[in-house]
Amino acid sequence: MEFLSMFANKVDDGYGGFIYVPTTAGYAALVAIILLLLIGAGAIYGYRNKGRVDIRQMAVTSLLIALAFAASNVKLWRMPMGGSVTLFSMLFICLIGYWYGLGAGMMGGLAYGLLQMAIDPYVISLPQLLVDYVLAFTALGLSGLGCGKKHGLVLGYVAGVLGRLCFAVLSGLIFFAAYTPENMSPFIYSLGYNGAYLAAEGAMTAVLLLVPQVRAGLDYGKRLAVRGH
Repeated sequence: MEFLSMFANKVDDGYGGFIYVPTTAGYAALVAIILLLLIGAGAIYGYRNKGRVDIRQMAVTSLLIALAFAASNVKLWRMPMGGSVTLFSMLFICLIGYWYGLGAGMMGGLAYGLLQMAIDPYVISLPQLLVDYVLAFTALGLSGLGCGKKHGLVLGYVAGVLGRLCFAVLSGLIFFAAYTPENMSPFIYSLGYNGAYLAAEGAMTAVLLLVPQVRAGLDYGKRLAVRGH
């Protein structure tokens, strides 16, 4: 426990429980892990014929993560106990998988989840951290299932959001079931609560993708991003 205390402090959450907040060493460790994930994504999934790391892929992935993080701070609708509708933040992460494939998308999602944990953490235990920040955001990389397919962006985005929803609902069932109103199933409550903000942002994104100029811009971005692959 003394070793773990180097990376996180246990503080009162104001609701009768405790959360863990990263220390300076914790933030440094998260930054180092994020950088390693980005390098790994380029090294594993971006090798060219000569075996060189794809610097373009690393740069584009980093840019998309930065855009997603900036968009996540534009909260159009904030839920009372966590979760919000943002300015298309999930779309930027899903683009990584759609452009570069499943593995790169999942590593990009994982890096983004750790960045979210570093900036705005709500951690009550290690298992909850894994579900809410590691698995849920990594699941956005399921957008890679649409890579190279007709209507792949829409299909991949739906897969990514549904993957995140599954882990969000699971987290609600395991870690936050005590907040379920009386005479209601914890599963129904968790599904309704998490589905509300994820479906709202998903619907907004679907409308955005119907705009021809947006689709044309994303297609052009893909051609630039994957040139040489």
